[in-house]
Amino acid sequence: MLPWLNEHPVTFPSVDIALDDPDGLLAAGGGLSPEWLIEAYRRGIFPWYSDDQPILWWSPDPRMVLHPEELRVRRSLAKRLRNGGFRATADQAFDAVIDACAAPRNDGHASGTWITDEMRDAYCDLHREGVAHSVEIWRDDRLVGGLYGVALGPVFFGESMFSREADASKIALVHLARTMAAGGGRLIDCQMHTPHLASLGARGIARSAFIGYLERWLDDLDRDSLTTPAWSFTGIGE
Repeated sequence: MLPWLNEHPVTFPSVDIALDDPDGLLAAGGGLSPEWLIEAYRRGIFPWYSDDQPILWWSPDPRMVLHPEELRVRRSLAKRLRNGGFRATADQAFDAVIDACAAPRNDGHASGTWITDEMRDAYCDLHREGVAHSVEIWRDDRLVGGLYGVALGPVFFGESMFSREADASKIALVHLARTMAAGGGRLIDCQMHTPHLASLGARGIARSAFIGYLERWLDDLDRDSLTTPAWSFTGIGE
């Protein structure tokens, strides 16, 4: 039976009891306050559910990750980075990025409609706490791509990305990975496999290995250190 989490206390079962399938459904219930979300991510867990469902918590096995130093930029993408006329920023339009990720899309990627109003509000609260961040890609003054996620210590937990022009979300991820690699970031959590992410060097690892990384890098950090990224988001786009 799927464990049910009460709103208090903020606590999760071991990820070892997650359902034995690649998606790794772990539990239901709980809440989406900053305390719940921070505790979830530091334990390798994230929420994913629809409007007609309770909050569902997941911990996939295998886990798709990108080590920033393993970023792979193909020749065509490198040309777009140099000559595409794009500009990158960070945390300049978080609300607009999450709204774009939530909108129905026709770019071949999974629909973002799982980003319910409740989820949107929760991540916007987390952004105001300085824990959730966005990377924006602009052409002139038009937002054409981006991504958002949660930064804890040296780890960035990616949540969603979008493109309104070809390669714009990839360009956002390239800027994030390069900034992390230069500033001490260790890992980008991509959650689940997509060809889009694999083309940039992301790969699947065992959930136990992923949890091992988090325990090594996050468990001994106090709240202030945990929620302060190891790199500077202000370096993105410079």
